[in-house]
Amino acid sequence: MKKIIFMATLTAAIFSGCSSDNPMLPENDCGNGSNGGDGNNELISPNIHATVNSPDNSQSPMTGVLEVYPCQAGTSIYFGNYINDMLTPFPGLYNLKDGSTFGTPKRALSLPIGTYNMIYWGTPKYEEPIYSNPTVTDPQITVGGDLSQQYFGLRQNIPDTTYYPVFDLVYAVKPANIGTEELNAAMKRQVAGLKVIVKNKNNGILSSSIASMTVHIGGIAEKMNLYTAAVTNQTKTVAFPLVLSTDGTQMSNATVMLFPSSVSPLFQLIVTLKNGTVKTFKQPLSSPLKANTRLTLTLTLAEIFSEEETGNFTIDNWQEESETIDIPSLN
Repeated sequence: MKKIIFMATLTAAIFSGCSSDNPMLPENDCGNGSNGGDGNNELISPNIHATVNSPDNSQSPMTGVLEVYPCQAGTSIYFGNYINDMLTPFPGLYNLKDGSTFGTPKRALSLPIGTYNMIYWGTPKYEEPIYSNPTVTDPQITVGGDLSQQYFGLRQNIPDTTYYPVFDLVYAVKPANIGTEELNAAMKRQVAGLKVIVKNKNNGILSSSIASMTVHIGGIAEKMNLYTAAVTNQTKTVAFPLVLSTDGTQMSNATVMLFPSSVSPLFQLIVTLKNGTVKTFKQPLSSPLKANTRLTLTLTLAEIFSEEETGNFTIDNWQEESETIDIPSLN
């Protein structure tokens, strides 16, 4: 089961404080339950419901963690959230089950009556295993700040030049009238999924000479905009390991999530043998990794010999849910 850690990590990195740059607050007012929204003193904590789109674009109730960023009406300027009658930069934070709030909110929205532009980011939870070590760099949030200038980013595998996979991120933006309606968000997935399976042609035990396998996938976007979910700089390479099955017949990964890629991302399979030899197969993919799509690659491996060789394989029919690739002998 996927570990839901993204929102806790994100929250811990957000800067606290308040800003007199917020035109919805009087000068030097850090918030006391008044002068927000339409000026009404009352603070409202609305009910929240959310759904997530499937690959066929149908919607299903969301289970997972959800953050809600209230902005000034019609803008990307962050309004903030009242906690203990003080206006803070911390967004609403909720556990959802079957589309609705589950248990006591981790950090409920508390806002003056009025109209807001709500930004929603979530991490769904699934029964199917997903890569257990995703991470992102976090946006820096301040009251009165412009969320269109903030990003989620890839985190580098220091001292390597590759990057970690990201979380399963879903997103929506929608205006809301606090005090007169509940919050409803139809979330859309903004990342692509990739699963790789390597096995022998005869489905037998993999060679005992293999020490490890790693996948590198290039052309991945460096960052994703907090307000628009648009991506930029599709030049980075994400790396993740493959794990040997208990019966020794294949190596694979739980599905990794990636920011969308460039037109022809470079796929590389790096095989390290126990004698220290490194063998690499590489091939540009024929189509990009797109948001809300998942590709499963099944690679069939021929014999492995002791000398290093770089070979090639071809990936066709990108739109298919899975693809089988025959790899020539590693001579």
